[in-house]
Amino acid sequence: MANHDSHLKRVTIHTVKTTLSQLLADAEAGEEVIIQRGQEPIARLVALKAPVRRFGALKGEVFTTVAFFKPIPPDDLDAWER
Repeated sequence: MANHDSHLKRVTIHTVKTTLSQLLADAEAGEEVIIQRGQEPIARLVALKAPVRRFGALKGEVFTTVAFFKPIPPDDLDAWER
């Protein structure tokens, strides 16, 4: 399994049998669940439809400073354009 999958929820088949309703709710909320037999990944549980994204969902959790809106200094801009 690729390294970028390491942040996904991983559960055993036994856990799937005992918590299927919760795992389905997690998938509906946009989470991907890897189902494993022991330590071996065998399946991925994902929602069929993408979760509804609510505008402003991160309000109060994400902040910027005034510096975010200032122009990028020419030297920095040149470095990005290379």
